[in-house]
Amino acid sequence: MTENPSLGLESLASRIGKERQPPVEKWNPPYCGEIDIRIASDGTWFYLGTPIGRPALVKLFASVLKREGDKHFLVTPVEKAGIRVEDAPFLAVELEVENRGREQNLIFRTNVDDIVRCDSGHRLRFEPEQGTGGIKPYLHVRRDLWAKVTRALFFDLVALGEVREQGGERLFGVCSAGEFFPIAPETTIAGIA
Repeated sequence: MTENPSLGLESLASRIGKERQPPVEKWNPPYCGEIDIRIASDGTWFYLGTPIGRPALVKLFASVLKREGDKHFLVTPVEKAGIRVEDAPFLAVELEVENRGREQNLIFRTNVDDIVRCDSGHRLRFEPEQGTGGIKPYLHVRRDLWAKVTRALFFDLVALGEVREQGGERLFGVCSAGEFFPIAPETTIAGIA
């Protein structure tokens, strides 16, 4: 977690909005079938069962990724091909905290270098993890595409957490850009991470 961008590292916040994405939401080409591309739950992209080792190629594919319902597709203006995604297509791998208190902003970097400020349009959601009793955090990146927040960053979020009352219930959660994102009821805080 980066808290002071003046330490010589480029601030994630300075990169927000500078990356341009293709307008895949406007493209509705014919479906041409499935291709053997899989995004594993650890964020690794595979083609024909082999990891794709070129980060630039993964970033290119990620830029033309589209979700329709529960299915994911790589889309160009002329064709659409289905791929498999085991969990979320991206991982949130870096967190910068801007300010504290009511002015706090959480800025994430994904494994494909998307920079996302957590806010009302890029929400955090927390789901129960099947079989473990734990919680899986996710960040909305773009176009109904989500990044699973890494376990290390989840611990950082928990450290930034606070309790607020909502709808008559005391909830533990985290704030960013004036929004409160509930993680769990206050009574279950001890078992969160």
